[in-house]
Amino acid sequence: MFCQQAGACWPRKETRMTGRPRSGAERLTRGGIVAAAVELADTEGLGALSMRSVAQQLSVTPMSLYNHVANKEELLDGMVDAVFAEFYAPAPGAEWHSELRRRALTAREALKRHPWAVGLMDSRRNAGYETLLHHDAVIGCLREAGFSLALTGHAFAVLDAHLYGFLIQEVSMPFEPGQDLAELGHQIMAALPEGQLPYFREFTLEHALQPGYDFGDEFEVGLELILDGLAQRLASTDRERAS
Repeated sequence: MFCQQAGACWPRKETRMTGRPRSGAERLTRGGIVAAAVELADTEGLGALSMRSVAQQLSVTPMSLYNHVANKEELLDGMVDAVFAEFYAPAPGAEWHSELRRRALTAREALKRHPWAVGLMDSRRNAGYETLLHHDAVIGCLREAGFSLALTGHAFAVLDAHLYGFLIQEVSMPFEPGQDLAELGHQIMAALPEGQLPYFREFTLEHALQPGYDFGDEFEVGLELILDGLAQRLASTDRERAS
């Protein structure tokens, strides 16, 4: 059943973006088409993606794509699968805290490279093989660490909620990372009614606009809070089992 849902389990080499062949004809494989589509979405945004635009990217005719990809929806399935392949897959049996931390950090970096993918990662009805492989690794890491099935579900859900929720905020910021925010901050402050919003004013002036502040640093802080909370819940579950 999973293989049918995964588009006949696409070969892993086909979905991994491992290099760019020299000509469009050489890239006219399922994996090459997906890689070209990802490249196009990275540079021009998901709104620019179509079978025609991908064909132009490959310097081939649009009809030639349909020998490898049925339609745009199948192409999107492959693109999401390719991004999942860039996430670190935690190793079942290894120390779960560090494995899931590494998974979250690499996933964030992958989604920053492919911001169009943030809202698509768990939205596809036909999950690819890399997607299912990654999910299996995360579940296996939690189960081998002693998480019950229910606690595994809770952990997976809250970790992904933090990952995708944070990335939606991060890629939507009205400024670039590292950009001097003083001018933007002063514009915001100047528009505030005098004497109003004291807590917002304090936080903005004395924290968010201070040198060295980077919203992206909040990701790891939130991640550690979640992992620590899961560790406490796991320990509590172990005590209940022992008693």
